[in-house]
Amino acid sequence: MRLNSLTLQDYRNYERIEFHSGQMVNIFVGPNAQGKTNLLESIFVLALTKSHRTHHDKELIRWNAPFTHLHGSIERKYGKAELDLVISAQGKKAKLNGLEQKKLSNFIGALNVVMFAPEDLEIVKGSPGVRRRFLDMEIGQVYPSYLYDLSQYLKILNQRNNHLKQMFGSSSSNMAMLEVWNEQLAQFGIKIIKKRQSFIKKLQQWAETIHFGITGGHEKLQIQYQTALDLTVSEDETVLFDQFMIKLSQVKDQEIRRAVTLVGPHRDDLLFFINEKEAQTFGSQGQQRTTALSLKLAEIELIHQEVGEYPVLLLDDVLSELDQFRQTQLIETFQSKVQTFITTTGIESIDLAKLEDASVFQVRSGGLI
Repeated sequence: MRLNSLTLQDYRNYERIEFHSGQMVNIFVGPNAQGKTNLLESIFVLALTKSHRTHHDKELIRWNAPFTHLHGSIERKYGKAELDLVISAQGKKAKLNGLEQKKLSNFIGALNVVMFAPEDLEIVKGSPGVRRRFLDMEIGQVYPSYLYDLSQYLKILNQRNNHLKQMFGSSSSNMAMLEVWNEQLAQFGIKIIKKRQSFIKKLQQWAETIHFGITGGHEKLQIQYQTALDLTVSEDETVLFDQFMIKLSQVKDQEIRRAVTLVGPHRDDLLFFINEKEAQTFGSQGQQRTTALSLKLAEIELIHQEVGEYPVLLLDDVLSELDQFRQTQLIETFQSKVQTFITTTGIESIDLAKLEDASVFQVRSGGLI
């Protein structure tokens, strides 16, 4: 999988920019605050229709511009494709080979990406919401149908929460309506939980092996999905549905008092264990960073396993944390099989002689030199 060209119009600090690259390694060099991260972010947004840095799409649009337009030409094993994404105050419009996609889930997955960034450490030590977002974005680009189930679940969740707010001194009709929301919530909730469970099992297989290698065989990484349901009892959807409904009935009074849904995948979490000790609580910063790195490297292999191609790799300002040997080693590991885009403030520490196929772009004030 390759991104051959990218065109941005009114994206962040870029009025208009276009670059072409069929190269496997592409390095964006320049001082801070010139727009290097914005370039990598735009590739991520083109792939997933949302940013890894902000929840507010308006921040992606250049100041005083009505919209931003991202265009990419990609090459996959089954042929070439043209991707267009327009983001405005009215929402998002996505086109694949010139045809507008009514559902964004039909657009996501055309381009697969994996992003390494300094904030990845938050996947391990941050809030459960950060880990759920990581899961949702990564599962979504491999299994686009997951995004539909997730969007339906979140709509039902919002409606159910609104209903709970109206249930003080509830009537029987309100209780009956709550049961309807319960059934719909459980219906989509178990689909999300099952897909997350399956994804985490596959991620665990890759991440454990990679982490073991990185630590010289001294550490064993385990990933655990934390949910209110007992997934060890059965994977049968009927059994899980019944479990979900029982859990909702057990917390019903508490939910009505607090006017919020207390059970479901919107409250689930990921736990990481290093040698059977929880990494979030007991892991050193080095162990937490290694865990995050192992997850990302595992993600690359998992995407290759599931879609039959390696994703595009985005390395945003992560080389500065590595010595020259590890920098070059990391790039060499992927340069023959994974197209890689890198941002850095300087290339002095990168051994370019060992890179067979690299392009270097200078980034200055929203432009490429």
